[in-house]
Amino acid sequence: MKRYLSVCFAFLVAVLSFSDAAFAQSNPDAVVKSAVEGTVNAMKADPQARGGDMAKITQLVETRFLPATDFQRTTRIALGKAWGSATPEQQKQLYDQFQTLLVRTYAASLAQLRDQDVKFRFDAPTIDASAKDAVVESHVISTGGDNPVRYRLGKTAQGWKIYDIDMMGAWLIQVYQQQFAGQLQKGGVDGLIKYLSEHNARSAG
Repeated sequence: MKRYLSVCFAFLVAVLSFSDAAFAQSNPDAVVKSAVEGTVNAMKADPQARGGDMAKITQLVETRFLPATDFQRTTRIALGKAWGSATPEQQKQLYDQFQTLLVRTYAASLAQLRDQDVKFRFDAPTIDASAKDAVVESHVISTGGDNPVRYRLGKTAQGWKIYDIDMMGAWLIQVYQQQFAGQLQKGGVDGLIKYLSEHNARSAG
């Protein structure tokens, strides 16, 4: 009898886990909510992160938020035609360096919330079943007011993934497209890789 109950319980847990995963994959707002609240809650629960340790906050963003993203798509769009002309090795370096930059940028934004009493609201987008793209508007509500942050997601084989963020009235891809265009014009793909590498090295220190 005990074994029977144990098997039933294990089956129930598996079904519930599958249902949660399926729900998250089919709802863009659920993906954003899980990624954002999961990261912020982990940050507030960690003494180092709560104390302002950027290395720890960045680590939490990498483990909690990054799995919900498709920053390779972000890189491809931000690079435009230059992505197609880059070699596979150059593409890897561009993706690695740009992802590092995006993670640190987002970590710096979240670090401001570490000692604040904040609440989040996530507005479900109106989309049909065939939609491949969606925008989720979130609201960071604190003593400083209601600050909107928008997330753009694309539907992939692994479910909905975040690939662009509007944190201060401008989408990140648009901001970096302009910056990258200048660097590409001056030094080509290798020049952009060097620029990103040097920027990340400075911010790490």
